[in-house]
Amino acid sequence: MIDSIISIVEAYEPMRNAIVLAAGKGTRMHSDVPKVLHEVCGVPMVELIVNTLKQAGAERVVTVTGFGHEMVESRLEGQCEFALQEPQLGTGHAVMQAKQLEGESGITVVVNGDVPCIRQETFEKLFLSCEEADMVVLTVKLEDPKAYGRIVREKDGSVQKIVEYKDCSEEEKTIKEINTGIYAFKNELLFTHGKEIKNDNAQQEYYITDLVELFKQAGHVVQAVEIEDPFEVQGVNDNVELAKANATMRKRINESWMRKGVTMVNPDATYIGPYVTFGKDVVLHPNVYLYGKTSIKDGTTILPQSYLDNAIIGSRTIINASEITDSEVKDDCKIGPYTHFRNGCIVEDKNRVGNFVEFKNVHFGVDSRCAHLTYLGDSDVGSKVNIGCGVITVNYDGANKYHTTIKDGAFVGSNSNLIAPVTIGENAVVAAGSTATIDVPDGDMAISRVRQENKEGYGKFYLERNRKKKAESKK
Repeated sequence: MIDSIISIVEAYEPMRNAIVLAAGKGTRMHSDVPKVLHEVCGVPMVELIVNTLKQAGAERVVTVTGFGHEMVESRLEGQCEFALQEPQLGTGHAVMQAKQLEGESGITVVVNGDVPCIRQETFEKLFLSCEEADMVVLTVKLEDPKAYGRIVREKDGSVQKIVEYKDCSEEEKTIKEINTGIYAFKNELLFTHGKEIKNDNAQQEYYITDLVELFKQAGHVVQAVEIEDPFEVQGVNDNVELAKANATMRKRINESWMRKGVTMVNPDATYIGPYVTFGKDVVLHPNVYLYGKTSIKDGTTILPQSYLDNAIIGSRTIINASEITDSEVKDDCKIGPYTHFRNGCIVEDKNRVGNFVEFKNVHFGVDSRCAHLTYLGDSDVGSKVNIGCGVITVNYDGANKYHTTIKDGAFVGSNSNLIAPVTIGENAVVAAGSTATIDVPDGDMAISRVRQENKEGYGKFYLERNRKKKAESKK
């Protein structure tokens, strides 16, 4: 019976839609990149907003693009729908370009694409509030409201009008509650009255704020929802405001994870993206940068100067001053300093990979060693393998990439070149200084180097001759 009631209630929940206004250039950014693609904590502002809307239950999100629309659409491909505003004739005109939502039922939130710090809870509050109203205006009170549009309320608390600062009376200028430019509408009414917006103003643009008056004239209910944190709805118009948004978001993310048990030696110097996740007893030292869908498991320590992007790090592992992108390091490993993993590497349990080592598309087996100054690319390395200093897998011939296989228990001596495609067998040895161009069978040793020749007395003669030349050049 209860399940049936829940199903009936859910069936009557209004559909949640959203329109993100992202058509502007952002002239004050002084950039060829559209403003909404500038990043906050490693993610473009507009992408943060789209994902926050979806977390709040938005089933359809339409992003209205304009300047640099190809770049915006490429970045958000698969995450939302698009509508092109061309030419750009104001916010009211922009909303009406989302024609794919016309005829939809439910509630539509409209938000600018440059408010990256807005919370999921705020969008949820807007959706819920609009179930009891026809239009909802998101507002905030500022000690110094400056030139923002003021919210004038009726005696019953509903919205009477939004007054632009230049049109405010002296009494209206004392109002501290301002319009954030974020709204929720009954979708059918949005498109009905959106067509009634006029452009009879100095700029000859269509303003979404005119909908308050149009809704009121039609007898619809216009309410306001006030939030407490002004930074949540702070628009980003230049690089100073972008830096403030980064600081606000970084503090919010860091405090959230510290409350869940992550230790940060200096949270002010710790940089974590919004999609990063942690297990228990993780320790982050200063100047670490964790972005993308990075995941760090229980008991792992990230030491200073580490950069991880879309990295999966196992339990009880230590990452020291290293860069890891699109790769996985499993349990009980010691990585770095100055190690670089990229392009889909998998480093299995109990490994030590050390100073100035680069892996590209490498599967590195359990309990193997690669301590320093080595490049491995497009390789499968078995378990209990030792890779000496200065080893290189030569995987590219200028046109194609080739694969190297190093089987369990093999030993590759220092300063060796493995010319791919090549296989080093189980328990095989490549002698130091060798260049392996053919497979080395299991248990064999490959030696490929010029035979040493010693010239008696020539070392002393050579050094004395050079010293004499150096002394004569100083005269």
